[in-house]
Amino acid sequence: MFGDLRADRLPPYPLSELAEGVRLARLSDVDVIDFSQINPDAGAPSVAVDKTIQSLLLPHHHRYSSSAGISSLRKKFAKFYGEHFNAELDSDSEVLVTMGVKEGLGHLLLAIAGAGDQIMTLTPSYPVHPAAVFLSGATSIPVSLYESWDEAEALGYQLTDKSESFFKRLHQLYEHAWPRPKAFIISFPHNPTTTTVTNSFFERLVEYAKANGLYLLHDFAHAEVYLSKADAPSLLAIPGAKDCGVEFYSFSKSFQMPGWRVGFAAGNHKLISALKRVKSYLDFGVFQPLQLGAQAALDKGLGTVEESRVLYAERREVLVSGLQQLGWQIAPGRGSVFVWAKLPEAYRKRGGLAFSNQAVSEVGVAISPGSGFDLSAEEFCRFALGESELRTREGIKRLEKLG
Repeated sequence: MFGDLRADRLPPYPLSELAEGVRLARLSDVDVIDFSQINPDAGAPSVAVDKTIQSLLLPHHHRYSSSAGISSLRKKFAKFYGEHFNAELDSDSEVLVTMGVKEGLGHLLLAIAGAGDQIMTLTPSYPVHPAAVFLSGATSIPVSLYESWDEAEALGYQLTDKSESFFKRLHQLYEHAWPRPKAFIISFPHNPTTTTVTNSFFERLVEYAKANGLYLLHDFAHAEVYLSKADAPSLLAIPGAKDCGVEFYSFSKSFQMPGWRVGFAAGNHKLISALKRVKSYLDFGVFQPLQLGAQAALDKGLGTVEESRVLYAERREVLVSGLQQLGWQIAPGRGSVFVWAKLPEAYRKRGGLAFSNQAVSEVGVAISPGSGFDLSAEEFCRFALGESELRTREGIKRLEKLG
């Protein structure tokens, strides 16, 4: 008999049932309006496309690249971070190009953790975070964002240095864990709840992490999607954060370049060095013309980023207004490309999973049930801002048919 595979022990993807429903609907020629995931659709900046095409014509750009990323792009990114987030970075020792956030985070966990180690993760959580911990061989310790959903509502889905219940839970879980957790994976603006944090929250978290030898790994994929810049602070802007933290930045949502798989890990030099070492065994980095295209996008400035922010804000206004008319309760949503919504009263006892299955099978609208991110969130659903305003309005009309 062949032995079992490690992948067989990977927990099923929480939203796989919904994805299968979407697939079957499309096989039946159903026009599915997909609010279940975000896949930016506006197109990459023209300067990035042009530079990539030009680079493709030069034979030396088709050779092996560097697993750390080309020097010119790392320097450009460090300059961008300094100007945009007031976070000073050394491009040689504190910046590394990744194939998006998922790849960078997954390989960093392989570099720092293994069997017997413990890693703290938020809950609700982007499913990739605990899965990456599992693949590293370590064990996840979930830290609840809120004591209850009533508390989340009372706090306006925002955490500050005064969020005593959060820091109390964090400390209790840390103190009762043995061995002590090595790292804490965080992500703000948060997926799925759209929770945001203040600079003062990060200041207190950095102080706690440094006092306890806890690395902070910040998934900053939604860095540029906010109502106010204060709602999306960079961890690395906090004094002392580089002593304990790494931040992952992505071009996917901000620059409308999801398929390019260009991102960055930045921060603590020891962690960046560890990630670089692992990647040197596993890949030769992002295809060089794509890196040069990304560099051109940075050279252009933040015009594309600002356009993306306006696009998501307009879609959010249409979606939120429509859902509220149907009886959904909407979280304030200061940041991220998602809307976190509590089901209308008539559907709450059935839960988000049943509603999501009914929506895709009966009216061709795909939504992510909250229970896919946290079993306590069965009365919630997550909507992604991935459809145009016209398609969003059509999706609302279809949901209205469900009653």
